[in-house]
Amino acid sequence: MRNKLLPGLIHRLPQNAMSRTMGKITASKFSRLAIQRYIRHYKIDTSIVEKPVKEYHTLKEFFTRRLKPGTRPIAQGADVVASPVDGTISHLGDICEGTLIQAKGKSYSVAELLGGCAHEAERYYGGKFITIYLSPRDYHRIHMPVTGNLMGYSYLPGRLYPVNQLGVEHVDRLFARNERLVTYIRTDHQGAVAVVKVGALFVGSVKVVYNTATTNIKHGQQMEGPIEGTPRYEKGAELGWFEFGSTVILLFESGQVEWAPGVEAGANLLMGQKLATIPAQS
Repeated sequence: MRNKLLPGLIHRLPQNAMSRTMGKITASKFSRLAIQRYIRHYKIDTSIVEKPVKEYHTLKEFFTRRLKPGTRPIAQGADVVASPVDGTISHLGDICEGTLIQAKGKSYSVAELLGGCAHEAERYYGGKFITIYLSPRDYHRIHMPVTGNLMGYSYLPGRLYPVNQLGVEHVDRLFARNERLVTYIRTDHQGAVAVVKVGALFVGSVKVVYNTATTNIKHGQQMEGPIEGTPRYEKGAELGWFEFGSTVILLFESGQVEWAPGVEAGANLLMGQKLATIPAQS
């Protein structure tokens, strides 16, 4: 009975308000009392955390922790794509007829994911996508998968359904309905790459380093535009972070990448790990 009731319940929850409230709670000084319990529950390896645990003043501050330098080596090579996050591969594959796979029997379009922007969506027709889920125990900083210039961004307001297995299997077009913050990158070797950061239930917000764009704004309106100065970021550079867990989707143009060995649905990834390479030219 529980499994039948939950899918219906997640549609009725005041998801955005709940997530904003969670953001305030985890940013309060009292949330510091929950840090050790959080570490124990999710079996977090604190030996690789940037600072001693006692120096984190709120649960949100610990959740968005950085790691010690060198903890996540970045895969080398101009033709190599690195994982932008720690997480688990939910799905990956070809973008056929402008469509991405969410789960068995469920799909959504690139155009929907990118907020109806046909011009941007067409870039990725015939290309590849990969969806990476970040669990509560994962490191939640988001990094550059490639070296390139940041060309533009989009903030797409929406719902905040959970992005765990329950949500993915029961909510149609989940990733195109939840709030997203998209960063567009122009690379020297992998064409145009889109980094889609998807919000979720209890994600207070998604932040980026290149401007003040954020998600889960009350009465938020869709926004898009160029990134001033089209700054160049190296592969592995910090791009943003989640304030609690969510999902990253990468989009690649046709013929630009092929997956590295072992990159498959269900595989665990570490930020910086080799994700794909440019296919050899015949």
